[in-house]
Amino acid sequence: MKASQFFISTLKEAPADAEVVSHKLMMRAGMIKKLGAGIYTLMPLGLRVVRKVEAIVREEMNRAGAVELSMPVVQPAELWQETGRFETNGPELLRLKDRHDRDFVIQPTSEEVVTDIARQEIRSYKQLPRNFYQIQSKFRDERRPRFGLMRGREFIMKDAYSFDRDLDAAKASYQVMAAAYRRIFDRFGLRYRAVAADSGAIGGDVSEEFQVIAATGEDAIVYCPDSDYAANMEKAQALAPSGPRQMPTQALTKTATPGKSTCQEVAELLGLPLKNTVKSLVLATDQLNDYEEVVKTQIWLLLLRGDHDMNEVKVSKLPGLDAGFRFATVAEIEDHFGCLPGYLGPIGLKKPVQIVVDREVALMHDWICGANEADYHLTGVNWGRDLPQPDLVADLRNVVEGDLSPDGKGLLAIERGIEIGHIFVLGTKYSQPMNATFLDVNGKPQFMEMGCYGIGITRLPAAAIEQNHDERGIIWPDALAPFTVVLCPITPERFPAVKAAADKLYEELLAAGVDVILDDRGERPGAMFADWELIGVPHRVTIGDRGLKAGEVEYQQRRDVAPTAVPVAEISQFVQARLKV
Repeated sequence: MKASQFFISTLKEAPADAEVVSHKLMMRAGMIKKLGAGIYTLMPLGLRVVRKVEAIVREEMNRAGAVELSMPVVQPAELWQETGRFETNGPELLRLKDRHDRDFVIQPTSEEVVTDIARQEIRSYKQLPRNFYQIQSKFRDERRPRFGLMRGREFIMKDAYSFDRDLDAAKASYQVMAAAYRRIFDRFGLRYRAVAADSGAIGGDVSEEFQVIAATGEDAIVYCPDSDYAANMEKAQALAPSGPRQMPTQALTKTATPGKSTCQEVAELLGLPLKNTVKSLVLATDQLNDYEEVVKTQIWLLLLRGDHDMNEVKVSKLPGLDAGFRFATVAEIEDHFGCLPGYLGPIGLKKPVQIVVDREVALMHDWICGANEADYHLTGVNWGRDLPQPDLVADLRNVVEGDLSPDGKGLLAIERGIEIGHIFVLGTKYSQPMNATFLDVNGKPQFMEMGCYGIGITRLPAAAIEQNHDERGIIWPDALAPFTVVLCPITPERFPAVKAAADKLYEELLAAGVDVILDDRGERPGAMFADWELIGVPHRVTIGDRGLKAGEVEYQQRRDVAPTAVPVAEISQFVQARLKV
């Protein structure tokens, strides 16, 4: 490709609404152009990157035995109604009606459609296992689309769906996909981690996320540097504390804490570590009748150590809270505790509540909590003596850096990541409500066991930029770059030998299968170099009259501080040797 035949449109400054590095650099490099909130046109440079992502993903999916198809972007609501997701999915699911007043959705994912295909086409266990995939546009009506392609409303996704005869076979298909994903992300040349994850709204029991490591990542990744343990924050656990609990050494005392309503303030006032305090979080669950009216409300008190934070995903899986919960209102708190938030605790309640205790708190002694009276806390609180032993003990908290790894092999560390892939074992979450069955070896109908596997095709380049950039612009890994090599002749219009050498090298690299672009736009050297450093092409060859007279050209890898002089006769092979296959 020659630059004069391509479309290059760079900017000196990023638009004011561009926040994160990838958004700023993709806009400045002319890779994307905003059309509306969370909706972007892929410009020629950006599309070349996306096509390279798609090609690698397609190769590895095909290698893993998946079969490509393409499902409609607009889908009948009837399928989504069969699984209940038409009603339960929030406003992120874009709903619309056609001219006949029939309901449709714009696909955010395609479990229902692919399950409909499977129930029509798969009759016998002899047709299993099966894995279908597509690379297709999706739409999710995000409340706050932001960060360019990182969290847009329209995006391209690779979604795959496996169908198996039993759960063991489904888990085997899952492992095939897990291996394929590792090959995919290895080929992209990115630093990433595969972490145990919660399945969220998609459902299922076994789940992993693939996270690109980046300081600007929205997700916290927990891992043990001394073992293979890794999980996202929602799923991560620390090693369970072991007993026995120490015996009380202090008397229960009501202590004045005027104006000190947080654990941090109370600990500082009393001159004690924050970990000696216990925070009270009050939740509520509502029982509804057939008319969606609240007929009964249960109040829950969760007790966590003062230096720990509640993990909502873990809490949402507890019996009684797994159907959904909310934070209690001030009126409900006053009704049950006789006090405003800030001074709450489990002793001296006005009305009974369901108490759930974090497993760290269950082993504490001589701890501090609110006295259910404004400006007072209780010190020297102990289980068994001052209040009954806890009935329900569970892991309620987010882990923190330095916690013991649950495998007992070291301490936990935390870094930031950007989710670019997620794989699930779904079980029969979709096949059962949609009656997707097959006849087993005994001729009996069985529900298909399913898996789901996604990669954010357009998110991945943005994540790669967050990990690979400097003050001059993007630094693409070879596999993702819009062009792998750029040739920069210096004033070729003045020096025919420069033009001839550039054209010759260009033809040689093209013939060798190198993805090369020749900048024949006639730009000044400074402007030309600035463009390609911003765009992030990883390998640059500069051809100038002075160098040619010395029999040399200059090669510079995007991360190199200075160029390397290379003999003209050797440059083609030199560049090819530098390319990462």
